[in-house]
Amino acid sequence: MRPRSVQVTEVGMRDGFQMESRILPTERKEAIGLALIAAGVRHIEVSSFVSPAAVPQLADAAALVGRLKGKGAELSALVPNVNGARRGVAAGIDRLTVFASASETHNQKNVRRSVAESLAGMGEIGRIAADAGVPIDGSVATAFGCPFEGEVSADAVLRVVEGYAAMGADRIGLGDTTGMATPRVVEGVVTAIRARFPGLSIGLHFHNTRGIGLVNVMTGLDLGVTRYDASIGGLGGCPFAVGATGNISTEDLVYLLDELGVETGIDLPRLIGVAHDVQAAFARELPGQVMKAGPRLARAPE
Repeated sequence: MRPRSVQVTEVGMRDGFQMESRILPTERKEAIGLALIAAGVRHIEVSSFVSPAAVPQLADAAALVGRLKGKGAELSALVPNVNGARRGVAAGIDRLTVFASASETHNQKNVRRSVAESLAGMGEIGRIAADAGVPIDGSVATAFGCPFEGEVSADAVLRVVEGYAAMGADRIGLGDTTGMATPRVVEGVVTAIRARFPGLSIGLHFHNTRGIGLVNVMTGLDLGVTRYDASIGGLGGCPFAVGATGNISTEDLVYLLDELGVETGIDLPRLIGVAHDVQAAFARELPGQVMKAGPRLARAPE
């Protein structure tokens, strides 16, 4: 049965901003974050505590958390290692997200470690989070396929999920890192995780690389999944997917959910306005569709 309401997490401020060559000033990011909150977005992946030298687009993570903390949304951030976890906790982040790939090759390309090495290093992150009372999400990259290895088995995904459960993660997210998810694959992976970890909350993070991101959302809804990531204007992508168009657009997702009668608490017209602001900030056309056409009953000018 489809859920009556779902949680939408805005990931554009991390997953999207890190892919852009133009680096926005912290003040502009703050304005975008506040506009998202004003539109009803209550969960924002606001940045990542990675090396500023490696990802200068996100060098102001701590400052941005300080500006948006307590303004009406739960703030999460991606942390790649123990140092990132310490920085995130010190900045006052509400939730930490750790990540590893189900694909061995992708994990090596992404973080230069084996999957086993990534998982082994997460025990200390779990202790840091527990001591600070900060909950953890475990994100599984390439959960539905790998551009290097092709199909990714459910057992490979379960291996990572098991590591997250052991470190105390209360939720996991399945990442469609290079847009390889299909309804059949999504159903298989979600079903396998529920069979092994029936009490673990599952979220879905789809990319629209091959044009069926929202089709996969429909599959998730039919499976009863209630948490979805999306990116304002469709920002984002992956350096390993040539021509990737980024994440599913937040406005497109909210429009779909509105039309299905699934509650999000997000004001679509205001969200479209934020998408246009972000498009102006980066001075390039974004791939989101609803920001161009408006809702279904939008009237054409006379």
